[in-house]
Amino acid sequence: MAVSWRFPILVLVGLVAVVIQPTRETVLLWLALSIVLTVVDLLFAVSPRRLGIQREGGSQVRLGDSGTTALLVTNTGRRTLRGLVRDAWQPSAGATVDRHRLTLKSGERRRLTTIVVPTRRGDRLADRVTVRSFGPLGLGARQRSFDVGGVIRALPPFHSRKHLPSRLAALRQLDGRSAVRIRGQGTEFDSLRDYVEGDDVRSIDWRATARRQHAVVRTWQPERDRRVILVLDTSRTSAGRVEDMPRLDSEMDAALLLAALASRAGDRVDLIAGDRWVRARVGSASRTALLAELVQAMSPLEPALLEASWPTLAAAIADTSRRRALVVLLTSLEPAAIEESLLPTLATLTTHHRVVVASVSDPALTAMAARRGTTAEAYDAAAAERTLTLRQRTADVLGRLGVTVIDADPEHLPPRLADHYLLLKSQGLL
Repeated sequence: MAVSWRFPILVLVGLVAVVIQPTRETVLLWLALSIVLTVVDLLFAVSPRRLGIQREGGSQVRLGDSGTTALLVTNTGRRTLRGLVRDAWQPSAGATVDRHRLTLKSGERRRLTTIVVPTRRGDRLADRVTVRSFGPLGLGARQRSFDVGGVIRALPPFHSRKHLPSRLAALRQLDGRSAVRIRGQGTEFDSLRDYVEGDDVRSIDWRATARRQHAVVRTWQPERDRRVILVLDTSRTSAGRVEDMPRLDSEMDAALLLAALASRAGDRVDLIAGDRWVRARVGSASRTALLAELVQAMSPLEPALLEASWPTLAAAIADTSRRRALVVLLTSLEPAAIEESLLPTLATLTTHHRVVVASVSDPALTAMAARRGTTAEAYDAAAAERTLTLRQRTADVLGRLGVTVIDADPEHLPPRLADHYLLLKSQGLL
């Protein structure tokens, strides 16, 4: 049971009687009257057991956006229920208005909508649905909680999609809609056209020229159907926060932009996410379904307090494609973690694939290294300089192994990775 705000008000009203007749018997009599009225009110309250509660299907919402979830409440009793319904969710679901006043007649059904604004990515779970059924006087209420399962999936926000139109415009200069005239590595035959002054005579197709009785040249376009494998590191290093966002979320943002761009270019995109074990995998999907499958696979991923097993992830890469591919390792450029596990594996990866390491850097380190006004700031600057030097040394070691390293802050990492892909595409190096 529960009491409403009206019960203490009723008790305070008794102060009038105490002022008129200030005796112990007056106080006890008024308290007894208040309790009796509350008990009688409880007896006339409709039992919450008479309610049928169902939750509509789960929904999805991008992190930071608002979504809704709904309860269907049915009164199966014979009397009208007056009460309060609380649709409780875990705090990170961001349920803003989760209490609903309800007056439900016998046999009536009502839809109660709760607005949620998730503050964390992943599956946000519902707690219990609590119903308070008040009596006619509104003094007391019968209370009961129901286990009504529910889930809201908060998808990665994909902030870097604002860079996609400009990169697609650059891509249109490389794909089949804008054929190149000169053949080179990474190009394939596109079409035939008439010879014009300035064309390379080595591009003349002599058989077509003989048929048409005038010079005809071949045009070429960058190769399609290349393979891009995105490897998302979910080990302990991905849990670090940069600009109030986990490294893993920033890496997901960069992976989504590159996947969207590569799929528009006609290449096949695969995703492997894991640490000591493979946590998620997305195979080559159609261009229209790729992003949807990627965000669904990424949404439940969380950093694990484990070291990454790069031999395991390399085996997953080998199972994905035997052909040469562009392998993008989205991981932290931490010297200890890379030297212990990644470096021994890179020799095999670089032999069969073109490898890019994309890492999220912390701009706070650069700012800390620039502040040297006080003694404490000088010590902080020395520590920051040492960290930056170790990261640069690790990047140089990876570069000598034939690996391209892209180290940028969360805002600039996605466009820089996309630009590097376009550069490889334009040079025919995929």
